[in-house]
Amino acid sequence: MLLLLLAASLIWAAPPQRIVSTAPSITEMLYALGLGDRVVGVTRYCRFPPEAQLKPKIGDYTSPNLEAIAALKPDLVIIQNNPVRLAERLSALRLKSLEINQEDIAALYNSIRVVGDATGVPARATELTESMRSKLEQIRQRAAGIPRTRMMFVIGRTPNRLDGLVVVGKASYLNEIIQIAGGENVFRDAVAAYPAVGLEEVLARNPQAIIDMGDMSDTVGVTEAHKREVVSLWQRMGTLAAVKQRHVFAVASDIFVVPGPRVVDAAQAFLEMLH
Repeated sequence: MLLLLLAASLIWAAPPQRIVSTAPSITEMLYALGLGDRVVGVTRYCRFPPEAQLKPKIGDYTSPNLEAIAALKPDLVIIQNNPVRLAERLSALRLKSLEINQEDIAALYNSIRVVGDATGVPARATELTESMRSKLEQIRQRAAGIPRTRMMFVIGRTPNRLDGLVVVGKASYLNEIIQIAGGENVFRDAVAAYPAVGLEEVLARNPQAIIDMGDMSDTVGVTEAHKREVVSLWQRMGTLAAVKQRHVFAVASDIFVVPGPRVVDAAQAFLEMLH
């Protein structure tokens, strides 16, 4: 009987070989941990690394297809803190899931550790987090001593208009990345991660730099001409310090909205734009 129990525990403890990712950040993490060959399903927004796009699709973060997930016969489904109660729904299908939190940098490091432990690669997880810590610290040191740039990052906006603005607030991991890169988020006092703000409030806070990803969150196919149009929108607000100093940047890259290992690239990009 003891041998049977031991055998059962070993089977349960065996690293998963068929993993489904339900978010781009999870997919990027799995590949960064060298687990790409074990990934059998991803969302339609999982674009990095490029080979991830060849994997079967299971829907997206807010509307995962449970039938598609079950058909892949995964032995582990990794999910973020999910508003659609995905963990419970997967459990009802007798599918094992792992729920992780990536809301800030500390949580991101912890999620890498948790996934590394669950997949049998704890050493790789430690190596990845230490590499990220080191690179972010290097960026922090490069920004130290340089006057901080008061800026805002627009992640939502009505196409071709300066309304419907959604910006980065205090609770977003991006606020931390901005600080590391030597920026001072003018909306850091907003408790929400991504508050909606009016143009009048932007004018009142008068940022020295504006980084706008507003209507380009779907980064596929965004042209340089479109980016120039975004910059021209803000140029109409001639009283803004950012416009006067020509520090308005239109960006369209997943590095700015995916809380995975490439937050280092986002911090580097912020550093270059702000200084």
